[in-house]
Amino acid sequence: MNGRPQAFDPEPFRAQLLALVDWITRYYERLPTLPVLSRVAPGEVFSALPASAPELPEAFDAVLADLDRIVVPGLTHWQSPNFFAYFPANASGPSMLADLLSAALGVQGMLWQTSPACTEVETRMLDWLAEACALPAAFRAGGAGGGVLQDSASGAALCALIAARERATGGRSNEQGYQGGLVAYTSSQAHSSLDKAVMLAGIGRANLRKVAVDERYALDPAALASAIREDRARGLTPFFVCATVGTTSSLACDPLPAIGDICRDEGLWLHVDAAMAGSAGLLPEARAIFDGLELADSYCFNPHKWLLTNFDCSCFYVARRRDLTSALSITPEYLRNEASEAGEVFDYRDWQVPLGRRFRALKLWFVLRGFGLAGLRALLREHLTLAQAFGRWVAADPAFELVTPVSLNLVCFRHRAGDDFTRRLQARVNAEGRLFISHTALRGQHVLRLCVGQAATEASHVAAAWDTLRTTARQLQEEEGQGT
Repeated sequence: MNGRPQAFDPEPFRAQLLALVDWITRYYERLPTLPVLSRVAPGEVFSALPASAPELPEAFDAVLADLDRIVVPGLTHWQSPNFFAYFPANASGPSMLADLLSAALGVQGMLWQTSPACTEVETRMLDWLAEACALPAAFRAGGAGGGVLQDSASGAALCALIAARERATGGRSNEQGYQGGLVAYTSSQAHSSLDKAVMLAGIGRANLRKVAVDERYALDPAALASAIREDRARGLTPFFVCATVGTTSSLACDPLPAIGDICRDEGLWLHVDAAMAGSAGLLPEARAIFDGLELADSYCFNPHKWLLTNFDCSCFYVARRRDLTSALSITPEYLRNEASEAGEVFDYRDWQVPLGRRFRALKLWFVLRGFGLAGLRALLREHLTLAQAFGRWVAADPAFELVTPVSLNLVCFRHRAGDDFTRRLQARVNAEGRLFISHTALRGQHVLRLCVGQAATEASHVAAAWDTLRTTARQLQEEEGQGT
């Protein structure tokens, strides 16, 4: 081949697309049989790839062959029905198709003008989810607030923190530089993205207070109020609180009404992070954990975790969008246009850190239409049922113990033989490849976390996971001379 390549050649593309669809279908068919945790050694994938890029085009068949030879062995299979680690990162057929369509359209949605549909579909999808999850009216686009899609809850937390910083300083931080003295608060169980956000926003980790939690690992409002009083007495300026609905370690839910009252009385921005648990807002029977959300200035949850939507797709809502856009907006001449100047449209570049943005909302549109709210609710309810069943099995077995009550789709447990044994059990089970389970530390104990959230996980997979854990534990005890 000589000269300039043809970026899109219909006939080869059609054949390659069909071949790729066939490869993906076969991959999903064999997923249940693949070792869930990758077994490659560090550097193995890197070494299997040529040191230099090819000078001439290669056949697509050769690329697919290398997917099987190089890539698949180096994957931890997040879509496996036997993946119980961390939190889910679900994919689905409709969402995959939407991602393909987004890539094919190749639009850049930084401004309304650069693709009106990219903006307006997103606005409507965020309103659809706000209604489906019974979110406060302030988060709907028809009022002073609205929603936007971020890459992750980490990005949402950073945007919320910057908006809170500017509100607390009357916009002076962006214009004159940050002078210090601001203090933020969150639970000792909150996600590490808050630590990164205060670093990036110039607040500093020394000015992030990790507030004590109660016996259920939820933020203690009395401890929060005390910390705020102490900081004010020192001449500091409390300005931001992040409450969590569903912590990463144990899915603990902070008491939003009490925290919200404190933030309202003290004039602090309240951001609520419900990255995984927020999808449960679709279920009327689960909405009690969101009571008090009407007191929040901002809220985030990730459909790309538990709602059959491929990464990345994080819903970020604000009660007053002007707080966000005034903190993040800067308009060079080359971005000026009549629609934006007239204030008639949303320019989502002003709702996020990057300028550029792709057509993420297509995924929500395809997923919500492809499964319907009823289908998504059925999936969530099945996962809740399976987690409760696993929790009952743990509680009934004298060799294991629940560390916390089952929260939504997460079970936190350990072996009664102690931390070292629990670590060895986890390592053996994960090495065998039949399932993948992660851990956390709660009150100094090594705790196993089994999260039931993958799209393909059914009762048989959860039962098999429990059988594997029990059987492996007995084998380890016999090997170590501890008996049964």
